Amino acid sequence: MPRLRLQVTGYSRRVLTLTDTPRPDCRNCDGDGGFEHDYGDHNGEYAGTEWEPCPCWNENRHWRLLPLPRRPRWLRRRGDHRDPWGSAGYSDEPPF
Repeated sequence: MPRLRLQVTGYSRRVLTLTDTPRPDCRNCDGDGGFEHDYGDHNGEYAGTEWEPCPCWNENRHWRLLPLPRRPRWLRRRGDHRDPWGSAGYSDEPPF
């Protein structure tokens, strides 16, 4: 039985997605979802890490639920513009 969670995915068009998660009480992977294996090149130097998924989790199982609405143009930040509520950063001007 899958253990589901909500996740926001996508960059250009954000989507709310329901994804499977690793079983937290799995004895093989301890809830990590898989195993990392370091490997070396022909000289014995470190060459990278491979990921082997655990059978308790299918990392490709996900369902797209609905697209999220786009921000209105006046709320999008471009260049030097700040949003109307001032959450873009602090001002160096005195308060009076």
